[in-house]
Amino acid sequence: MTAFAPILLFVYNRPAHARQAIASLLRNELAAQSPLFVYADAARTDADREAVEETRAFVRQITGFASVTLVEREENWGLARNIIDGVTTQVARYGRVIVLEDDLVVAPYFLQFMNEALETYKDEPRVGHIQACDFTGDPSLPDTFLIKWTGSWGWATWERAWRHFNPDGAALLRELECRGLTRAFDFGGNYPFTRMLRRQVRGENNSWAIRWNASLFLADVLSLNVGRSLVQNNGFDGSGTHCGSDRLYQSTLWMQPLPVERILPAEENRQARAAFARYYHRTNCFRAKAIRRLKRMLGSLFGTK
Repeated sequence: MTAFAPILLFVYNRPAHARQAIASLLRNELAAQSPLFVYADAARTDADREAVEETRAFVRQITGFASVTLVEREENWGLARNIIDGVTTQVARYGRVIVLEDDLVVAPYFLQFMNEALETYKDEPRVGHIQACDFTGDPSLPDTFLIKWTGSWGWATWERAWRHFNPDGAALLRELECRGLTRAFDFGGNYPFTRMLRRQVRGENNSWAIRWNASLFLADVLSLNVGRSLVQNNGFDGSGTHCGSDRLYQSTLWMQPLPVERILPAEENRQARAAFARYYHRTNCFRAKAIRRLKRMLGSLFGTK
């Protein structure tokens, strides 16, 4: 295997989450052989300044990795600009990267899996993304599978694949619509990814992830996903900028090694795609949304939220 992939960690104003993320990474044996790059955004408001400084103070004393490089932004870049710049810079230098945000906790074999997958599929042009989080909890999913969908919670890519990334959401939306692919992009209409992209185009969100998802989807490039989650998102506690408090996407960490066996031919697993469509239908249909809305209202009313 070539040198281990660099880890890119993006932090902002949640020192407790950053500590959890680093602690979980250090439980991976390969941490000591992996370079770590921490991108620390500057405060957006005065109210954020103290927490931002506390987060940076913690990051400055991190040890246990092959090297630690801290990139402290002097102005607030926002997550999208930070990730696009960080990935573009480091993937050009190293050829591959592993990407995490500060609200993610990883399993003890996360780095082993990601590095093995990066090496196994390095020359497979049909695979451009590795996603190590499973939130569906669907027991029918195999250990690993290929799918036309990119998750953003604990992922990795190569320089050859990142070249597909198009930051122009309007161009991506036009191509999806012209090619009649919006329904397929939305898992048969079960999740509003196209609407997310339209909102990005209108400036109502600044999601890099929806643009990455659309970029690879349009290029017919697949993602290697896991059916046993090596990543857990702890950001649904109301502390994050983009995460609410719903528990739709909670996952249970798989605490054992997850084997990487090359899937040939490199084609989408239709059964896995159907499993995702079922999950999104179950959690995003009108009835499910109405029940969640009612629970939030009752929680606020009775102080149980």
